[in-house]
Amino acid sequence: MTIWTQARRSARLNPSIIREILKLTEQPGVLSMAGGLPSADTFPVEAIREACLRVLSDSPREALQYAASEGFAPLRNWVAQQLRAQGQVLDASQVLITTGSQQGLDLVGKVMVDAGAPIAVETPTYLGALQAFNPYEPIYTSLAGDADGPLPEAIRALPHDAPGTRFAYLIPNFQNPTGRVMPEARRAALVAAAQAARIPLVEDNPYGELWFEAAPPAPLAARWPEGVLYLGSFSKVLTPGFRLGYLVAPPALYPKLLQAKQAADLHTPGFNQRVVYEVIKNGFLDLHVPTIRARYRSQRDAMAEALGQHMPEGCEWQRPMGGMFFWLRLPAGCDALALLPKAVAAGIAYVPGSAFYAHTANHPADDRTLRLSFVTLTPAELHEAVAVLGRVLREHLDGQREPAP
Repeated sequence: MTIWTQARRSARLNPSIIREILKLTEQPGVLSMAGGLPSADTFPVEAIREACLRVLSDSPREALQYAASEGFAPLRNWVAQQLRAQGQVLDASQVLITTGSQQGLDLVGKVMVDAGAPIAVETPTYLGALQAFNPYEPIYTSLAGDADGPLPEAIRALPHDAPGTRFAYLIPNFQNPTGRVMPEARRAALVAAAQAARIPLVEDNPYGELWFEAAPPAPLAARWPEGVLYLGSFSKVLTPGFRLGYLVAPPALYPKLLQAKQAADLHTPGFNQRVVYEVIKNGFLDLHVPTIRARYRSQRDAMAEALGQHMPEGCEWQRPMGGMFFWLRLPAGCDALALLPKAVAAGIAYVPGSAFYAHTANHPADDRTLRLSFVTLTPAELHEAVAVLGRVLREHLDGQREPAP
């Protein structure tokens, strides 16, 4: 019998299905299309090694000491400058450096969400955001949407009288998991609807620089600075190992987010911040990110070709214009979670789509969906993995058609 009494909120903490699936993929020979991991081949190892040496040579005491909770000032200024170039109106004093943008999501939940408070999410949405918000016991509303993203009328329909919807969480650029990007007209309409309904927006943008054909439209935050909290990350354009992200908050909200950050970890590692700034300060990303785009574009094309060749009739997907993922809907009678053990046994892995739904009454999870990542396998491996997936699906569908003995 345990002597430890856990808080009620701990019951809402659950393991990430992606992390659990990644354990399965450690088996030799498994081709994983599951994890949302950037390709390790894109990590600028030499540039980071040189930056580490410069930081330890030029400012070792400062880099290894406690640091300001707000973040390294030159890095905050760099972030503000980059976002102003995208049309955002902000000051560097609104930038908070976080330990990955995942921490930013947790801070948002901690500061903005009471038990029973309504928040709105896309259908489907990033499961890491659901994990971050869940301990604060919100009531989710799933926003109806289409291929362009949530519908403006879904925003207008949100409850805004007391206690009111605390915010709507949105990923406009190459969304995880669907890969969709909101076009200009939808962004304008969504912001107008949110302004009219007085519903704040939390805009998460980890994939915005990973465009293939054309850069996405201006951020939501550029259209409504006082009503949008913006999250960004260095994980997808540099390396996730430094756990470096940032949020930009309206001045009225920033102090409480900073206090929550101080309580969580005092500050994001100062050494990491200084190294990243040393790497990027002279325009490195302007040269580096296009190489990532080119690599991912070729992998996207390989998966698109393989899906067209190997998926059975009745499968549905869209070719993403950026990011890291394809979103598939399987034929009627398929359950992606139930099929996963067969897929792993055959040597491949994916993430069942049901994990990305808030499981609300108005929008239950679609068990026929799954997410495929295309950035960690070579084009040849992608063709092989998709062929195996197609075979597993065909065997399942053939089994459904066979008469019972």
